[in-house]
Amino acid sequence: MKKTKKLWILLTFPLLLGMASCKSGDGNNPVVPTDDIEAQLQRMTLREKVGQLFFVRPECLDTTIHFNRSGGIDVSSDDITKIKLQAVNATMKRVNEKYPVGGIILYAHNIEDEAQLAAFIPQIRALNGSPLLCIDEEGGRVARIANNENFTVEKFESMGAIGATGDPQNAYYCAYTIGSYLHRYGFDIDFAPVADVNTNPDNVVIGARAFSDDPQVAASMVTSYLQGLKDAGVTGCVKHFPGHGDTKADTHFGYAQSLKTWDEMLDCEMITFKAGILWGTQLVMTAHIAAPNVTGSDVPATMSSLLLQNKLRGELGYRNIIITDGMEMGAITQQYSNTEAAVGTLLAGADIILGPQNFVEAFDAVVKAVEDGMLAEERIDRSVRRILEMKNQIIQNR
Repeated sequence: MKKTKKLWILLTFPLLLGMASCKSGDGNNPVVPTDDIEAQLQRMTLREKVGQLFFVRPECLDTTIHFNRSGGIDVSSDDITKIKLQAVNATMKRVNEKYPVGGIILYAHNIEDEAQLAAFIPQIRALNGSPLLCIDEEGGRVARIANNENFTVEKFESMGAIGATGDPQNAYYCAYTIGSYLHRYGFDIDFAPVADVNTNPDNVVIGARAFSDDPQVAASMVTSYLQGLKDAGVTGCVKHFPGHGDTKADTHFGYAQSLKTWDEMLDCEMITFKAGILWGTQLVMTAHIAAPNVTGSDVPATMSSLLLQNKLRGELGYRNIIITDGMEMGAITQQYSNTEAAVGTLLAGADIILGPQNFVEAFDAVVKAVEDGMLAEERIDRSVRRILEMKNQIIQNR
C-alpha cells in the first residue's frame, strides 16, 4: 500500500498543480480579502506565509522531542502525555524564530490547572506567527478541560445525549457554556462540533460524540452548537468531512473507509455539513477516511482533490478554511511520509495542516515545493488570505 500511495502522489502532483493554477485553486472563487488583508499578505515573506498554514501541538516546536514514524516519540518516556509540556521553553522560542506557526493546539497533557494555563497562554501568544489558541473541547468524552479534575466547569454527558432530547436549544446551551469558559481562559478556536451522523453501531471512534443517527436532527444540533460558540466569543469547526460516522476503524491507528456513494452521502452526511456551511462555519475539518465509491481509490479524504475541491468547494459551495485532522494519525503516517502528507494535502485543497508528525520537516518541504514550482506561491496566498481574514476577525473580537 505504501508504494502505491507514493506513486499516486507523484502521478497526481502535476495534475493537481494544473488544477491549482487554472481554476482559482480550489474549484471555487477565492475569498475576497479586505485591503488590510491584502496589504498584510504583501508584507509577508514566504516562510511567514507557510507558517500560517501550520497549526501544531506545542511539542512540535521542541526539537529535543523526536517523533518516530509510527507517531510515537523517541525519548526516555514512550508516552507523550508523560512529557507534559506545559510552558514555552528556550528550545521552542529558538525554533519558532525560524519556523513561525499559525496556531497552537493544546491537549489534555498540556493543561495542569488554571494557574498553569493562565501562564502558558500568554507565552504562546508571544510566539512568532501570532498563533491562535485551539483545543478539542466537544463536551462528553472529548473535553480537555472539563475532564480535568482541577477545573470546576460544567460537564456534559455526550452530544448523543443532547441530540436525544430533540431540542437544539440544549446544543446551544452546551456550546455557549463551553465557549464561555474557553473564551475566559483565552482560547480562540474549538474543534467542535462533530457533524458526523452516527449510522454505524460498530463505530469505535465517533459513537456518542455525534448528535444523532438522524441527519436532520444532527444538522439542527450542529448549527445551534456553532451559534452557541460564536455567541460566547469562540470560533467553531465542523468535522469530520465527508463523515466519519459510518466507519468501523479508527483513523488514529490506521486505514478506515466509508463505502457509501456520493448520492448516499448527500442523503445523510452532507445534510449536516451543508447546514454548517449555510450557517457560515469558518472551518471544516477533513477526515482521514477513504471513500472508494466516491473517489475510485483508497486515498484519504484529506489527500483527495476530488473530495476537497470538486465536492466540498465546488458542489457544496464552501468558501472558508479547510483544516486537516491531525496529520500524525496512523491513517496518514502508515501511507505517506511526513513530507508527502504535508505537500499532498495542500495540493489536494486543504488550507491548514494540523499536527504534522514532524513540523520542521513538513515546513521545509512546503517551502521547497514552492521554490521548486510544485506548489505555486499564489496557491499558498489563497489559503493565507482565508487564514488572515479569520485571524483578524478573532483578534478584533477578543
